[in-house]
Amino acid sequence: MKLGIDARMLGPIVGGGGLGRYVEELARELAQLQHKHRIVLFVKENGQKLGNRKQGTGISDQGTGEKIEYRVTNTHWYTLREQLLLPWKMDRERLDLILFPHWNVPLILRTHFVVTIHDLIMLEEPRSAKVTTRSPLIFALKRLGYKLVLQNALRRSRAIIAVSHYTKSSILKFFPWVPEDKIHVVYEGVTSLPSSLSPSPCSLFTVPCSLPPVPRSLSPHPYLLYVGNAYPHKNLEMLLVAFQKLLATHPTLSLILAGRGDIFYERLQKKICEMNIESRVHLILNPTDEQIADLYRYAALYVFPSRNEGFGLPPLEAMSMEVPVVCSRAASLPEILADAVLYFDPTNVQDMVEAIDKGLTDDQLRASLIGKGQEKIKRYSWKTMTKEILEILNQHAN
Repeated sequence: MKLGIDARMLGPIVGGGGLGRYVEELARELAQLQHKHRIVLFVKENGQKLGNRKQGTGISDQGTGEKIEYRVTNTHWYTLREQLLLPWKMDRERLDLILFPHWNVPLILRTHFVVTIHDLIMLEEPRSAKVTTRSPLIFALKRLGYKLVLQNALRRSRAIIAVSHYTKSSILKFFPWVPEDKIHVVYEGVTSLPSSLSPSPCSLFTVPCSLPPVPRSLSPHPYLLYVGNAYPHKNLEMLLVAFQKLLATHPTLSLILAGRGDIFYERLQKKICEMNIESRVHLILNPTDEQIADLYRYAALYVFPSRNEGFGLPPLEAMSMEVPVVCSRAASLPEILADAVLYFDPTNVQDMVEAIDKGLTDDQLRASLIGKGQEKIKRYSWKTMTKEILEILNQHAN
């Protein structure tokens, strides 16, 4: 069978956070698993470099019975070129099936396909005007296009992969005409981050840093960590308010926010300055996996305040680095993280403050969370995910 993968978002830096990680790990596991399929990866030019190990993703076609081929298409997602040029490039490959790891399937594509849906945040938070960097009119048109393309993907796909039962229930809620048995829940995995290279997080800061190396004992200068993008549903502005309140009882505490540099982090930086907490809040933009590993290594606590998640990779990464996690009780997160984190209400800043304070000061709780986290991550494997996806592709190829 000749399979295509839309891998244009390959890599967290290219694709932006969890979606890029999903594509990267899927491509890597497909390259390592023994199977008889021929795989064609459609990548952007920088994605092809990633695939050739120039950026360290470690993707190679050794170990598969068939060759992995690359097709470079410098077609960005959510564009008119994606709708008009990408389907032509894909259709001419005469593939048996294409896997789209996101909802943005070209409307005029003729090749059969399977689609992965991570979340329906644009439908679940319809009045989140801050989610766009453009005018309200342009955003309204983009949202209309989103609904059109999404419905086409759900209707025409041979099968739908949902990354959680929460995402599956969201699909059925907004699109009740989708047959329930068409949706397959396949959990994601946990990435093994590379070994730390830095003796302290100080070398990572994009601003002057006075913090000494931070031992896990929380002394002398602990910091809270968030890793991910700064989209409005991530609820980082409320985290800033909670952090400001915590400084009254934890005056040496710092907060590190790490993610892809974009307009949303620029807005957050302005908010930080307005609150006069820029000396205690540090932004690490476009970190490498090695830098992220260092940040986890020294963190006192990982905080995940998101209001909406389809799966939630960063808390699992934190658990893999033996960092206790406090997290919002929202969307898919209780399903994925279960009792391995300390929860708070993402709409209640005082509840967030109290949960973070307890996570910093209750040593017995911290030890319990670390232990439960180590057990929880055993449930999630990229290899298992890829095998399950291959089974679905095999079922629907003909």
